Amino acid sequence: MSRLFPLALVLCLGALPAAASDSGRPSRADLQRVMEHHRRSVVKILGPRRAATGVFVGTAGQVLTSVESVGEEYVGLSVATVEHAGQALPARVLLANATLKVAVVAAPDGTYPAVPVRLLKEGDSLEGHWLVGVVPGARNRPEKPETAQATRAPAPFYDVPLALPPGSPVFDSDGRLVAVVVQRTRRGCRVLPMGEVKLTLAASDKP
Repeated sequence: MSRLFPLALVLCLGALPAAASDSGRPSRADLQRVMEHHRRSVVKILGPRRAATGVFVGTAGQVLTSVESVGEEYVGLSVATVEHAGQALPARVLLANATLKVAVVAAPDGTYPAVPVRLLKEGDSLEGHWLVGVVPGARNRPEKPETAQATRAPAPFYDVPLALPPGSPVFDSDGRLVAVVVQRTRRGCRVLPMGEVKLTLAASDKP
């Protein structure tokens, strides 16, 4: 069985309605929750193109990242490394989509700390919703969670005014993964909602 099939199922089961906290700015407790998920599930990907951030989205070791790290020509090849818990784990490229700018790599079989995922309901939008990203530290300053509201970008993307590198996860107030950063922009970053990732996984798993 393809490792993409159980991942697509997990994302499908993760579909939830909008949380009540979406209407207000995330609280300090919300930010702490995001930091806990981030520290546990975010990894570094060393791909044949460059390094990138990634996040465990499947307990079997599937990592969602940016296509900037691994391109479409590497699908099916073991050409990436996942740095997790002090280990450098060999990883195979399961999916790379240049149009949506995302990729999925698989660490060796095992049990990994996948983040909870939230999919938008049909017809819903991220526009105006408060989102949380963990901005990398600089000059000896630690990384920290910051909040911002999403705005529309060319479909299916949204823009978020946070300085996050490609492959970074973006969370809602309840600490659920709602989008992944696909590229930097002048004012922050561009993100792809997890519902679009699920559709891509499902399409890639068809014979």
